[in-house]
Amino acid sequence: MNLPFNIARRYIFGKKSTNAINIITMISVLGIAVGTAALLLVLSVFNGFEDLIKSLYSSFQPDIIIVPDEGKVFTVDSTTYTGLTDVAGVEFVAKSLEETAFFEYESSQGFGVIKGVDEEWLNVSRLDSVVYEGEYKLKEGERNYAVVGYEIRNNLGIGVEAYLSQLSVYMLKNKTVGNFEKPFKKQYLQPAGVFSIQQQFDAKYVIADLAFTQKLRGYKNEEISQIEIKINENTNEHKAVKDILEVMGPGYKALNRYEQNAAFFKLMKVEKWMGFAITLLTMMLVAINMIGCMLMLVHEKKKDIAILKSMGANDRFIRNIFIGVGSWMTGIGMFLGFSIGTLLYVAHKLFNLVPMNGFIVDAYPASMRFWDFVIIFLFVLAFGIISSLYPAFFASRIKSLVRND
Repeated sequence: MNLPFNIARRYIFGKKSTNAINIITMISVLGIAVGTAALLLVLSVFNGFEDLIKSLYSSFQPDIIIVPDEGKVFTVDSTTYTGLTDVAGVEFVAKSLEETAFFEYESSQGFGVIKGVDEEWLNVSRLDSVVYEGEYKLKEGERNYAVVGYEIRNNLGIGVEAYLSQLSVYMLKNKTVGNFEKPFKKQYLQPAGVFSIQQQFDAKYVIADLAFTQKLRGYKNEEISQIEIKINENTNEHKAVKDILEVMGPGYKALNRYEQNAAFFKLMKVEKWMGFAITLLTMMLVAINMIGCMLMLVHEKKKDIAILKSMGANDRFIRNIFIGVGSWMTGIGMFLGFSIGTLLYVAHKLFNLVPMNGFIVDAYPASMRFWDFVIIFLFVLAFGIISSLYPAFFASRIKSLVRND
């Protein structure tokens, strides 16, 4: 074993001349352990919320959407549509049309977006998994139904069991109208269900049949605003996007789920690392305590240092001893911190230590990731080594024993 590191180990675990140094050393190690556990749990909670939001978004948004580079609507022939379904990794392909509309239910009114979808869309979005009132139904015979967002339901006072009341949908006509002609079309939908995902969707969308929406807007049956695609979870997304664009040809772009919500996910990452940085600042207090502890240890070991120098040890050798002391303290603290953090994480998963009453989940979401351990290890180790530098330099300045004959 490296000699300076071995001496450092003996300094850590050996008996000290005063009990105060032992206590301060234990406090320093405990501070590193608590800081490490806090960093691990903070990142785990942010990871959990990120995974939760992604799972909620997957109930509405597809893995990939295709939209035109210019314009709002486009048409897809049967050959292109078949080509998309034949792309390796593509499981389902759906068509949809989104249009701003004015809604009226009894005496309440409001704006929103009507999203017309085809029969395959449910395989892409899984919206039926977040319908908590009524059912997912868009068409039955000649009657058209709608599934509305939770916030829209509340704002308009919609009742899915009020079979005699219908949702009126108003939309501007897709052509110039005369002076005495109404500028909008009006159609009716029977509310069938209410979905709840996230306020961004709940306060915006009314889901209806694609053919109904196309007719209301005055589009042809082939005209849509986007193609939505679900890919196999084991498929290389980058390759799938490339193959999809080859089938579509020029004039289109394919957006994955991150690109569909780029601003939101960037904000979440900023919040995550801001939380990490704030927690990391608390490690500065631990570092100050660690410096004080090591300076006391240097003072206690003055005689040992002088003897080592008299035996030929140079300044670098002495510095390495006390850098080793800091590494030992940091390593022990990190091991304890990772153990405490992991145990708390497992206990929370098993027993819901931090419940969230009235939310869509029963307890705070949390998720541990391997790279979080690596990042925390590197940061805490850097803190420990930096905190060791001044005490190590101070120790190296101690003179060797002067022999008087």
